[in-house]
Amino acid sequence: MLDLAIIGGGASGFFTALQYAEMTRGKRVALFEKGSHFLQKVRISGGGRCNVTHACFDPAEMSKNYPRGAQELRAAFHRWQPADTIGWFRSCGVELKTEADGRMFPVTDSSETIIGCFLEKARQAGIPLHQNHALTAITREDDGGFTLGFENTAGPVRARAVCIATGSLKGSSLLQHLLKLEQTLQPLVPSLFAFNVSDRRISGLAGVSHPNVSVRCETGGKPRSGPILITHRGFSGPAILRLSAWEARDLAAVNHHFPFLIDWLPEMGSSTVLEKFEESRRTHGAKLVRNSPIPPISRRLWERIVSCCGITDETTWGQLPKASVRNLLDALKAARFEAQGKTTNKDEFVTCGGIDRKTIDFRTMQSRNVPGLFFVGECVDIDGITGGFNFQAAWTTAHIAATELSKL
Repeated sequence: MLDLAIIGGGASGFFTALQYAEMTRGKRVALFEKGSHFLQKVRISGGGRCNVTHACFDPAEMSKNYPRGAQELRAAFHRWQPADTIGWFRSCGVELKTEADGRMFPVTDSSETIIGCFLEKARQAGIPLHQNHALTAITREDDGGFTLGFENTAGPVRARAVCIATGSLKGSSLLQHLLKLEQTLQPLVPSLFAFNVSDRRISGLAGVSHPNVSVRCETGGKPRSGPILITHRGFSGPAILRLSAWEARDLAAVNHHFPFLIDWLPEMGSSTVLEKFEESRRTHGAKLVRNSPIPPISRRLWERIVSCCGITDETTWGQLPKASVRNLLDALKAARFEAQGKTTNKDEFVTCGGIDRKTIDFRTMQSRNVPGLFFVGECVDIDGITGGFNFQAAWTTAHIAATELSKL
């Protein structure tokens, strides 16, 4: 019989197994992955560099980056936070570096460094790693243990405790098993996605970026800020991804078709922008409007904005009519676009929803309904914005679960 069976060979599953092995001696733990490869999301995250965590070391501030689960994680981060993550990887010979925006990556800029670390630590600890082992059955026995069925096993596997670390439960065959175990779930909808937009204001501008915008849904909600990227399909970048995360449920309810507003110059109020227009009229009246972008707007984006306001290529600042001034101000401070669906960035998706947080004791990550059943990582209704926050939630919940499991 196993002391612990971990279902899922991703970030949270591996970290639970490694932490458990560090805390216990002589106990049997095994990890079961339904796919043919381990740590797939680690491999592709951060463009193949793996955004391990974020350089935010205050639990209260750190928790503000989670649209769902902030309250529970605030307490959890007092037990394991980015400083602990950095220290653990350093103890394994993996150094992390901090980029200007706070994201942290291995100094090698390769996710293979993290994968290699995990696989080597698992080998040293003697943890059996089972690929192509999808869970087909889970039953809680009268003695408190569990009987598990897997594809590609000769018979059932018995375990004293089970930790579910599968990542997103969307479309998972586990759902029916969890419902039988009286686990309640919050609806599963996408988070961290780009917006599909077909609009002449951005047509042909794929690859053009802007360092900081403020973007909000026209129907309400808080604006979200950060860099934005024009893509072949519409808009992406941190500002868009953050809005998609915070408004995930509302946007799913309208099938990801909704109007939104972009402020291209959030550092400037409307009055300041008008003053810049007036200054250009006074001091550069003979200069063409299309040749006078307001920093940090790129020349290509500025030319398109000006053109779409009906301002001709020959119009100078001294000739600019009042109506065009108003149109240009609106185009810069409240540009309205229509999202017509979403685009997921390859497999780097995050799911909003999962195991209801109320059914989990976050002091232990154990189910309140089924003793001996634990949940870690993204299968729980917790998700963060882009920037290393989802991986940090995985490390934190895994550490807490392993700590409790080591006592059983």
